[in-house]
Amino acid sequence: MNFYDKHILPHFLNCACGSKPILYQRAKVVPQASGLVLEVGIGSGLNLPFYDTSKVSRIIGIDPSEELNAMAKKMAVDRGLEVEFILAGAESISLPDNHVDTALITYTLCTIPDALTASKEILRVLKPGGKLIFCEHGLAPDSNVAKWQGRIDPYWGKIAGGCHLNRDIPEMIRAAGFEIQSMEQMYLPSTPKFAGYNYWGTAIAQ
Repeated sequence: MNFYDKHILPHFLNCACGSKPILYQRAKVVPQASGLVLEVGIGSGLNLPFYDTSKVSRIIGIDPSEELNAMAKKMAVDRGLEVEFILAGAESISLPDNHVDTALITYTLCTIPDALTASKEILRVLKPGGKLIFCEHGLAPDSNVAKWQGRIDPYWGKIAGGCHLNRDIPEMIRAAGFEIQSMEQMYLPSTPKFAGYNYWGTAIAQ
């Protein structure tokens, strides 16, 4: 790992993913989580303040970044939350089948190297009837914006930890075996359009 990835990128991601419009999105989706929750890509813990602790029994957070994990652990302690941290990528989740009630993933499918495999792993560890809550940025519906996403994407990934601007989030979720129950989408305000088209909603196993 180079100096940028270890010392600069974690703080860049914490700031970028903690902007006011994105925090507003987190506040919409995170309180829906209940029971035993797996948060995929827990990062620096930006979702932790938004959990409804009256509905959550425990949180398991998975993320491959040691630096972001350290930030999330501090956030959990500060909030008095019981969080089990797994330092790993989501392509192989070290949990049994049918184990968690809710899976939460926010601003993470854009970055996971093999996002389809990770989505199938999320499906595997969810209990029957369990819920996937997602909030992601991705491919814009407007052709001009999508073209710019494609042009910028190779360079964006190098500064943003492998983040992709133009992944088709709904299609990715469906391809893993989920049925999307509800979904909203829009450009986030005060955010460049190439990085600001958001999808959020819930899905269950088909």
